Amino acid sequence: MYDYIKGIIAGKNNTSKGTYVTVEAYGIGYMLEITARDYSSLKENGSDVKVYTVLLHREDKMSLCGFLHKEERDIFNILTSVSGVGSKMALTLIDEFQSSEIIGLVIQGDYKELTRAKGVGPKLAQKIILELKDKLMNYKQDEPIEIKSFKKQDSQAMDDAQTVLSSLGYERSEIKAAMSKAAAFLNENASAEDILKETLKILSV
Repeated sequence: MYDYIKGIIAGKNNTSKGTYVTVEAYGIGYMLEITARDYSSLKENGSDVKVYTVLLHREDKMSLCGFLHKEERDIFNILTSVSGVGSKMALTLIDEFQSSEIIGLVIQGDYKELTRAKGVGPKLAQKIILELKDKLMNYKQDEPIEIKSFKKQDSQAMDDAQTVLSSLGYERSEIKAAMSKAAAFLNENASAEDILKETLKILSV
């Protein structure tokens, strides 16, 4: 329903139940739950802000989650697609790990590292790895996108990175432009995780 809200910071609230920001846009104040990391990055009240949003619709209420970076919103959506992972747990994971780290751990199957996040036990971590690896790596995409500046990179790492980005909802044109820019920061032995890390940095701007 909402892609993002652009307005001014009307209020901030850090409570035991979560961290929140109220963004005023065209006379309407939207209260959004955000990560603690984004909360610490917010400027003072009255400052301009753009927040990427997710509308949560439960039986008893509707609420909004917000993210300062688009790729974190996309990771949130794919995390909450795992049965047993709600919005609070997804926010906790995003607070603990960078987006590229989460993807890297999924690709590597490193469930033990995921248990660093508060409330994530071994069983849930393994479930996250199992379900997300299938969604991220088996996404049906068109023919691989040719990136001329990546000629020296391993083709499988390139294909894997493109598959993950496509599964996150990025368009082919976005992927091609971002990966072309990311090539300047990567060596010829870059792994899929390395490529994703640099590409997501560019896509988050």
